[in-house]
Amino acid sequence: MKPTIATKLTQLGERLDEVRRLLSSENATRDMESYLKLNRERAELDPVVELYHAHQACAEDIATALEMADDPEMREFATAEVKQGRERLEQIEVDLQKKLLPKDANDDRNIFLEIRAGTGGDEAALFSGDLFRMYARFAERNRWQVEVISESCGEKGGFKEIIARIVGQGAYSVLKFESGAHRVQRVPTTETQGRIHTSACTVAVLPEADEVSDVVLNPADLRIDTFRASGAGGQHINKTDSAVRITHLPTGTVVECQDGRSQHKNKAQALAVLAARIKDKEERTAHAKQAAERKSLVGSGDRSERIRTYNFPQGRVTDHRINLTLYKMDHIMDGDVSEMCNALMAEYQAEQLAELSNEGRS
Repeated sequence: MKPTIATKLTQLGERLDEVRRLLSSENATRDMESYLKLNRERAELDPVVELYHAHQACAEDIATALEMADDPEMREFATAEVKQGRERLEQIEVDLQKKLLPKDANDDRNIFLEIRAGTGGDEAALFSGDLFRMYARFAERNRWQVEVISESCGEKGGFKEIIARIVGQGAYSVLKFESGAHRVQRVPTTETQGRIHTSACTVAVLPEADEVSDVVLNPADLRIDTFRASGAGGQHINKTDSAVRITHLPTGTVVECQDGRSQHKNKAQALAVLAARIKDKEERTAHAKQAAERKSLVGSGDRSERIRTYNFPQGRVTDHRINLTLYKMDHIMDGDVSEMCNALMAEYQAEQLAELSNEGRS
């Protein structure tokens, strides 16, 4: 292990001891916000320090086995122990490197999920409805909360556009690679000739912005319009100007929210979505040069990039960024997308490790 990594791990171990002392002190729960923050830090440090201790123990076992190898009667046994120990040590070092990779500051945030029907007319709207159900079921499996912020229904079902807020620990870290164009190939319910059609939807996963520090919205840059909500919702929602449309004049970004009965609530939700979109745009612009240089397979989040194809006749889902094909269409559309998400995260981590390795050689 490199000295710099060993030093960092020693520091993390010392910090974990300090956090544990603070949490066990009599005054620990007086400041609940600080107490929760320390608990989160402990949860992050525990697995790293545990791996470090496993690394030290494994290195000691190898040293002991090497000493045993001096005894002719123990040499064969010791050689096998050294080989197995070195293999374990190598795997532990890979796991430690992953734990020490730079963490995305947005990983623990809630998200706004935006799904829009693209090419394909009514079939695209129906597929956007299928995608929303897929993500909603996935959220349910993870015990996350889903709150619909805004929706525009298709004429024959599904959604022309739907925006939802998903509240859950690590939601962004799990779903951040879902942004992009999702293509579907199937025979639409509206097709009388039995022909396969190709349609598309775009998905955007935006980390929820911190109202205080992340994005500052100047009231002078906003045009806020109220109007009467349309669609289902009962007499009250349709008889008052409760719907809100906010336009961010410098960027031309427009957000509408009309699902809530309260104009105040709709305005707050629209502002939250607007802040998330502006934050996302700023971050993508800032990372554009880096992404162009790295040509990352899974990190670009380009909305126009075709990332996945759902081929219903063949029962397969293919992610084109990592060339992964799964023949479990029914399970995936029912919200079982963990395997796909985990594969994308593994590829992203592999890219980061390769980049760190290249930096170390230069």
